[in-house]
Amino acid sequence: MTLSKKKKPAAASSVVSGEALGMDANIAMLVKERNANNAWHKLARNKTALVGFFIVAFMVVIAVFAPLIAPYDPNAINPVLPFKGIGTPGHLFGTDDLGRDILSRIIYGSRISMIVAVGATIVGAIIGVLIGLTAGYFGGWIDAVFMRIMDGMFSFPFILLAMILITVLGNGVMNVILAIGIASVPGFARVTRGQVLIVKEEEYCNACRVVGVSPVRLLFLHILPNCVSQIIVYATLRIASAIISEASLSFLGLGIALPTASWGSILRVGRDCLTTAPHVAGTAGAFILVTVIGFNLLGDGIRDVMDPKMKQ
Repeated sequence: MTLSKKKKPAAASSVVSGEALGMDANIAMLVKERNANNAWHKLARNKTALVGFFIVAFMVVIAVFAPLIAPYDPNAINPVLPFKGIGTPGHLFGTDDLGRDILSRIIYGSRISMIVAVGATIVGAIIGVLIGLTAGYFGGWIDAVFMRIMDGMFSFPFILLAMILITVLGNGVMNVILAIGIASVPGFARVTRGQVLIVKEEEYCNACRVVGVSPVRLLFLHILPNCVSQIIVYATLRIASAIISEASLSFLGLGIALPTASWGSILRVGRDCLTTAPHVAGTAGAFILVTVIGFNLLGDGIRDVMDPKMKQ
């Protein structure tokens, strides 16, 4: 009897140690799953999104360090070297009608395109999100008035609305940002309003109202954070559209005024020499195409990362 009583604590300790090991294994598995499902790892598993990320990162680096990367002043004229082809010694992408180095103008043009696209998206997001939050939360006549205004703006094609605004505001980087940003407001307002209509009916929002949380606090501390994922996805895709819009306006002579280098202005110069020097417009068009594809791929990847259904 004495020997059997002495063996019980050893058996009990082995059971406890087994349970501890099992708990440690479960914790380790949960940590591994959490790390595997964080935003970066999910984005890294999406090969197309990763390609888009590297394209966007490459363009951002070029835009930021344009003065260090560009081999020449983008506005430096060399009348003895007009329309030199791709691969000309000293001019990798050739020259335009005034002998300006196309590579340098492309590099500096990326800075203009990024500033305009990101700035216009921020302007559109700030105004559109505020309108969407207000209309979606309060509803009634406020929702009706705001959404009819948005419908009126939607009735114009995006580029036509931007052209009207830039005609009123005038040329220049800031005016182009404002024009494209204001034209982007209806899209952000619609996306935000749709999310607010869903989120404001959640139980935690009803609980906040019961305990007396003010509408402003409820909107910005509880509802908006749960709408941010969809807004970010839309904003990423909106940047790609803004790049095309800026290039279109500059191509039509309504955007960035010459001689400032922009991808649209390079296209405008290349339009008149497509048969004799197609590389002028072709180079700018290729950079626009690659950059837009990069943002679209990245936007699709961010959407998959932030989609709650993808977290299972």
